[in-house]
Amino acid sequence: MSEMENKKEEVQVEKKKPYNIRDRKPKEAAYRSLIRAELADELYDKILNIIVVQKKYKDPDYSAKELAKELNTNTRYLSAVVNSRFGMNYSCLLNEYRVKDAAHYLADKRYEDKNVEEISAMVGFANRQSFYAAFYKNMGETPNSYRKRNLEKSDKSKKKAGRPAKSKK
Repeated sequence: MSEMENKKEEVQVEKKKPYNIRDRKPKEAAYRSLIRAELADELYDKILNIIVVQKKYKDPDYSAKELAKELNTNTRYLSAVVNSRFGMNYSCLLNEYRVKDAAHYLADKRYEDKNVEEISAMVGFANRQSFYAAFYKNMGETPNSYRKRNLEKSDKSKKKAGRPAKSKK
């Protein structure tokens, strides 16, 4: 193989992403287009209420099957609504809210005594690996680096706020 061919092959090999994160490949499923818009909107509102308002995303065992049962529908229909209205699958939807919650805790001085694994459990992740992968996917950095950066930021802003104003003479 020539040197040029080797370089081409190297470029074609996709750079490995941390935590086994893969690029999302949109899928076309015929059944998604068969959803009645009014019913999908109604289910969307109910899903938001249950997942976000009632904070069911914090339960690591809360499954799509349980949500479908609460909504009096089946998992396939639920999946179609989640995919079409939220633009992601059920797991990604839950993880997005979990990560947002975790980011809040990680940046809050009141939770500084909690380690990352404790915060992970507080927001509904079943294990450390899935938390780190979801956090990195949604935030673009690890939970530890996010926490460090945000706590340093809040320390700097408090120091600025605590300084006396310079008097003009």
